Amino acid sequence: MATDARVGDRIVLDSDKVGTPTRQGEILEITPHETHPEFRVRWDDGHVTEIRPAGASYRIVGKAQGSAR
Repeated sequence: MATDARVGDRIVLDSDKVGTPTRQGEILEITPHETHPEFRVRWDDGHVTEIRPAGASYRIVGKAQGSAR
């Protein structure tokens, strides 16, 4: 799966569970894999995790405006 994501872009991760909020964060690193890329993300709450989201569960919205990084 190809992605147009770049380091510094924002990622929005939609939950598949009712009542669980959408998460947003900044992409710190991208590691390609056969099916889906793996992202190292700093979430808006400050936590950093590595994720490999599937299909339509995420979208890339570009760099945050005013970001100094």
